[in-house]
Amino acid sequence: MAEKDSGPAFSDEERAAMKERSREVKASRGKNKATPEELAAEVEEKIASMDEPDRVLAEKVHQIVLEHAPQLSPKLWYGMQSYANKAGKSVLFFQDAKKFKARYATLGFQESATLDDGDLWPTSYALTKLTPAVEAKIVELVKRATAEG
Repeated sequence: MAEKDSGPAFSDEERAAMKERSREVKASRGKNKATPEELAAEVEEKIASMDEPDRVLAEKVHQIVLEHAPQLSPKLWYGMQSYANKAGKSVLFFQDAKKFKARYATLGFQESATLDDGDLWPTSYALTKLTPAVEAKIVELVKRATAEG
């Protein structure tokens, strides 16, 4: 029996993110490669374009990363604010709730983040509100994610 078609393989938002990523990769290569300052400006523009309350969350994440992980460089990654190590690999990212019509923003960590804790550990966190405890947890995660060895 044939399976029913459940619709497109990717949502409109997912296709848009893939197109954004394609543009980002092209901008990172060749003689017209974006400078770190241009990449940081793109992140700040992306944050400024977000609706409340995502913008407040994104601004705070940005501030925390710049203050506590200055070795990371801001850049866009699939159209999301992201922070890369010296090798250009994304270590962490912030996904605003509106991007994929989610009910919460996401603070996520990539494979290059050093959050390993045994055989199972979280790599992303739902983020809905900033409290002193939440900010302290983000600072701790950012520091752990960028710790050497």
